[in-house]
Amino acid sequence: MSNMRKRWLLAAVAAVSVPLALSACGKADKGGSADCAPYADFGKHEDTQVTMYSTVRDAEADQLTATFKDFEECTGIEIKYEGNGDFEAQIGIRVDGGNAPDIAVFPQPGLMAKFAGKLKPASEKLKSIVTANYSKDWQNYGTVNGTLYGTSFDANVKSFVWYSPKLFKEKGYAVPKTWAELITLTDKIKADGIATPWCAGIESGEATGWPATDWLEDMVLRTAGPETYDKWVKHEIPFDDPAIATALDRVGSILRNQDYVGKVSAIATTSFQAAGLPILENKCGLHRQASFYAAQWPQGTKVAEDGDVFAFYLPGDDAAKKPILGAGQFVTAFTDRPEVEAVRQYLASGVFFNERMKKGPFTTANKQADPNNATDPVIKLSMQLLRDDTATFRFDGSDLMPAEVGSAKFWKEMTAWIAEGKDTKATLAAIEAAWPK
Repeated sequence: MSNMRKRWLLAAVAAVSVPLALSACGKADKGGSADCAPYADFGKHEDTQVTMYSTVRDAEADQLTATFKDFEECTGIEIKYEGNGDFEAQIGIRVDGGNAPDIAVFPQPGLMAKFAGKLKPASEKLKSIVTANYSKDWQNYGTVNGTLYGTSFDANVKSFVWYSPKLFKEKGYAVPKTWAELITLTDKIKADGIATPWCAGIESGEATGWPATDWLEDMVLRTAGPETYDKWVKHEIPFDDPAIATALDRVGSILRNQDYVGKVSAIATTSFQAAGLPILENKCGLHRQASFYAAQWPQGTKVAEDGDVFAFYLPGDDAAKKPILGAGQFVTAFTDRPEVEAVRQYLASGVFFNERMKKGPFTTANKQADPNNATDPVIKLSMQLLRDDTATFRFDGSDLMPAEVGSAKFWKEMTAWIAEGKDTKATLAAIEAAWPK
């Protein structure tokens, strides 16, 4: 699921009404007194301007432009920032109309790849920064046909299970390290009187079904491994390959098990935003959802290891292996003026990320970012996973697939699989049939 849509969903929950194309502009503050030593590597570019365009709006945009302040003062570059909720549709129009921004932050690698012929490749200096600051997985997602175009901007981790630390302490539950331990824990929660050990919801308006696609993607990584996952996402194996059926059946061992979730069909009409809230009342024990679900808990909820809710990594069969499903945005450039190059290097540096994290919630896979700068513990946990050398990161598969599959048929068929009890084989075959020939 794209970051753009997630931001739309979170905004809807907060009942914030904003125009679709609301913009936020950043302008250099020439009156400050910044310590310029951290910015020396980016050079001096007095009285220059770089335009930057992304999906980031509202409070996030304010935090972003506040982060730019010292960089602008120290380098002389004004970053003219614009955020647009309709980025995915508008970026093509702007590029075709000769109005491409200097810097564009793409919400998915697949969309970025469509513009590879018009984007500027990374310089040798930028490549060296990216090599030092990011894992090979993140480098690869910014690369198209062997050429590095994009550098990782933000990131989120989807392989989380939310729970109540208070309940775990009261019952003596331990955080599971393997899938078998997770199922044993589920059975204990059931035996201890919680009628539905798992809570789930996949309703999301026009995007209903996307949380179920994340479930399947996580299971493919755990039951079939990252190599098979890559082949599946690229359609080098069919969508209904037996390995994918095995993974979906494992999802079904929880989501289609009425002993674990209660009325299965109700999952399709329970909103993703409200799905995990029963944890606060001990009406369910576990909820699989991404790091960004932290924004859904009611005001006053303490999200911490000793708080009202927290999250643990969704384990697989082998505790020694740690596949991580996630997503993120990528910084690219349509121009290569010296000041644009300076901004690209800055946006790939620890200098930028450490300052951005201090301004408000923000997760990054950049190795130079200090997790201690994170403003909440789930972000800190996410960063620890993203920086774990034993972990294997894979991007959300539906964001990488053709739109008619990843954000259409995949959502629809997973909804039918839950709401109607549609057969696993028939469900996957229907999605396979939608893949562009």
